[in-house]
Amino acid sequence: MRRPIDSLFGRLALLVVAVLLLSHFAWYALMRLERSQLQTRYAVEEAVFLVDAVRQHVARSPDQPLPSRVKLVDPASPDVPPENADLPPPLARFIDDAQDRMPSGTQVRAGLPNRPPSIWVRGPSDKSWIVVPVQLLRPPPRSLDRTVLWLAIIFSFAVMAALFAAWALQQPLRSLAQAVARFGRGLPVPPVPERGPRELRQLTHGFNQMVQEVARTENDRAVMLAGVAHDLKTPLARLRLRAEMMDEAKMRDGVVRDVDSMTHIVQQFLVFAHDGADRSEPVEVDTQCERVVRSYRAVADPDAAPAVQTELDAGSAFLLPAATLERILSNLIDNAHAYGAPPIVVATARTAQGFTLSVRDNGKGIAAQDLINASRPFVRLDPARGGNGHSGLGLAIVERLVRRAGGEWEIGNYGGRGLRILMTFPFDVVPRAEAVSESVWS
Repeated sequence: MRRPIDSLFGRLALLVVAVLLLSHFAWYALMRLERSQLQTRYAVEEAVFLVDAVRQHVARSPDQPLPSRVKLVDPASPDVPPENADLPPPLARFIDDAQDRMPSGTQVRAGLPNRPPSIWVRGPSDKSWIVVPVQLLRPPPRSLDRTVLWLAIIFSFAVMAALFAAWALQQPLRSLAQAVARFGRGLPVPPVPERGPRELRQLTHGFNQMVQEVARTENDRAVMLAGVAHDLKTPLARLRLRAEMMDEAKMRDGVVRDVDSMTHIVQQFLVFAHDGADRSEPVEVDTQCERVVRSYRAVADPDAAPAVQTELDAGSAFLLPAATLERILSNLIDNAHAYGAPPIVVATARTAQGFTLSVRDNGKGIAAQDLINASRPFVRLDPARGGNGHSGLGLAIVERLVRRAGGEWEIGNYGGRGLRILMTFPFDVVPRAEAVSESVWS
């Protein structure tokens, strides 16, 4: 199952959203803190201004009445609040800030609770307590904070812009990744557009150059192999014809066997050099495997135990191109006949990762140190897996065919004995609709 977070775009999106969310939250918290501090400073300045105004009013025009919420209280009055004790932290900070803004020796007390908010101030030269109102340090809660609304709008637009930027950055990498996947399966790779940041353009340019060089080298090798193999076919045909005309049977049979071995090598060269896509009709793998195995049983000894057995459990949804499947099975079964021991088991299955196709024998297998070289072209593992009429291309051909079909393969000894080739194909290696369409029009 594909997880969006595993992709570059998913991780960039998660990173962008997390960074924006953290930055907006920090900005909002800082703004709220700063607003609270500004309100406190404003309230302190307003209280200090009112106290100074009352003092000037008393000094210049003591006969004039004071505003309703401003008053002078005699120090002996029982209404004078006690010394500040157990005040809430915001109010205690407010009282300390107000006292710092006033002359030294000034007493500042908070008004009694459950009354309109006020502070009581008495300086060294004041005869009475000056009582002035103060505004609330915290505004009453509102049903909808417009700051949060605007913050959400800005955050949404920032996330959309950032996701678009991440998508634009990820697209060239996605194209390059798809091209690398096609190149790894041996499929034709068109030039990848060189776009994006400078480093990405350089990477894409280097990949395009590498693909061109590899394609040129593969083409030269294919042309060379095909040319040599094609030129050998006619002399081999003449040599076989002359061998058939020999009188001595023992000599004739030996030459014919050698000619057949050389013909088989030439055919392997031609198959390996073939670089075109398989456009044959997709077929059900289980059905085709059973048909191929029957053809091998038909030429075997009827009295002996079946040399090739089947364990076909993939179902009708497992499809592969007919020519590709035929070449894979023929190469692997012939290889198992030549180097392994019966019974040879052809098995298919449906797993959580995809469909599997495997061919295994019951021979001695391959030494662990030789497994890595078993599928390399023109490599023959003598003496354990040597023989006449073989060019070391069988497993290399199978590996190339499997990768071109979109699958992966694994070679190893099965259960401590015999060699097993395990091929895994994705569920959509050949879509069912495509197979039906091709079968209708073919």
